[in-house]
Amino acid sequence: MSSSKHRYGLLALVAFFLAAPAYAGASFDALFEKADAIRTSQPKEFFRVLNELQALEERSSPEERMKIRLMRAHGYLLEGKPDSAIRDLEEVRVSAKDVEIKYRAAAMLANTYAGNRKFEQGLSTLNEMLPLAPEVKDRAARHHGLLAAGILYNRVGEFKLAGEYASQVAGDGPSGRNRCIAENLIIESMQGQGKELAEDQIFRAIEHCERENESLLAGFSRTFLARKWHGEGKTASAIALLEKHLPGVEKTGYPVLVAEYLSMLAEYRLKMSDIQGAEKHARAAVAQGDSIAGSLPLVMAHRVLYEIASIQGNPVRALEQYKKYAEADKAYLNEIKTRELAYQLVRQQIVQKNQQINLLDQQNQVLQLQRKVDQQAAQNNRLIVMLLIVLVASIGYWAFKIKRVQLSLKKMAETDALTGICNRHHFTIRAERALAECARNGEQAALIMYDLDHFKNINDRFGHGTGDWALKEVAEASKGFCRRIDVLGRLGGEEFAILMYGCDLRAAARVAEDCRVRLAQIDTRETGHVFAITGSFGVTSSVQSGYSLARLLSHADRQLYRAKHLGRNRVCVHENESEAVRAASNVLELPQRERSEHLGA
Repeated sequence: MSSSKHRYGLLALVAFFLAAPAYAGASFDALFEKADAIRTSQPKEFFRVLNELQALEERSSPEERMKIRLMRAHGYLLEGKPDSAIRDLEEVRVSAKDVEIKYRAAAMLANTYAGNRKFEQGLSTLNEMLPLAPEVKDRAARHHGLLAAGILYNRVGEFKLAGEYASQVAGDGPSGRNRCIAENLIIESMQGQGKELAEDQIFRAIEHCERENESLLAGFSRTFLARKWHGEGKTASAIALLEKHLPGVEKTGYPVLVAEYLSMLAEYRLKMSDIQGAEKHARAAVAQGDSIAGSLPLVMAHRVLYEIASIQGNPVRALEQYKKYAEADKAYLNEIKTRELAYQLVRQQIVQKNQQINLLDQQNQVLQLQRKVDQQAAQNNRLIVMLLIVLVASIGYWAFKIKRVQLSLKKMAETDALTGICNRHHFTIRAERALAECARNGEQAALIMYDLDHFKNINDRFGHGTGDWALKEVAEASKGFCRRIDVLGRLGGEEFAILMYGCDLRAAARVAEDCRVRLAQIDTRETGHVFAITGSFGVTSSVQSGYSLARLLSHADRQLYRAKHLGRNRVCVHENESEAVRAASNVLELPQRERSEHLGA
């Protein structure tokens, strides 16, 4: 899951655009073109021109009224009245006869829904809008719709699809402002897919945005450059870049961008051991308040404050900051899941709609044939119907019985009898199938492999019944970290694995850490014994290990044993992961005596 997902609120804001084709009436055309040109750059003048347009509404043509409603909807958005804007845009989208007006209304509506976190409605609107694109003659209007699709798909994590739409615009000679937006979307998409970014590509995007006075987009482009430099070990240069442009970013008053600069500065200064500077920037980021709730900058800021408290040896403050960090991280993950779930729901709705259409066609054909048969032999049909009913009932009955037996046998063959999760064989089949689908779709996958620490001691000291209880508790706790599309399995003994579909290394490391903490919290008193349940985790992803399950298991297993060697009860990721992923795995050190026992075991 990319760290850039929270940025799209800005792109959704700049995407509320409409380029107007010419219509009869010079006065109306001149006013409309002026309103369209200044709608984002001069809000006060825009409302003055909008009032003049609305004064012409009574003597305007039906299509001109639709255009006035488009501008009025944009005015509602500037006034913070999204519900009023949605009402007008829905009516224009449904009622307008002109394809271009319908297309533009749908583009603005999709982004408005996304701005209100109604991603499912926004995606559904896009699915109705995009087929109209080839019919839109005005190139700028067509580009606006494609960019709206790119913005929304990036926002729900479909980076490859978003990049395709943005690239269509970039390759079609867009106007300066649209070019700025397209280049930012392409960079966002590449970063979301884990692709390498070239410096000249980022500098080019910054230059184009600054030329169009799009300071917010230029500000976001600089965060890509800072991340690239930090990843290459040029953290001092990244800090200098962010510090240089921080005053300008603060003048924009856009809290998400301000918080991103501050949280990045806090993280990078901490890496450079500048504790005072890191704390100052982290607290400034947190001070942005509710406007950045559910965003990654808030998570990063709380994490820096937690790490600073830990470094300073203040356990009370460290615990307080860790709770805030955990709450912010949970809210951020929930926001990401909401967006991704909306996309999955809409995609499933499209599939179901197509299936329903096919089913209705088939049913219609059957009815036509049945009518012909009825006309030819009504008496014979009664007998045939009765026989069919008996036959279908019999077949249905035996099919039901057979299916129940098959399902029972299938479950026995696929499920680990003790824990109720996938056994090794079924885990392998499902994991390989999921990896193949990820490879086809260009999506990432991650593997978490973990082993219970000193499990043999539990069996030896408290009996195998207690050991079995511990395995079942671990399996039940692990289920809470798995989505329906993930694969959880017991590989054998006390060894488990989770294959996470569409998940990158950073997110997998975070899940592994949360799972490790959850295992350590298992209360064993109901067994009549008090003992600790801990696990050593190894994490890798398809970016590091490819889509081969055997290779993923090998790399994860290597990291698992590395965790064992380092003292157990910790998470280790594949050695070529980024430092940001290492920081996300907040390892708790074991006491010296227990570490010695583990190393000796």
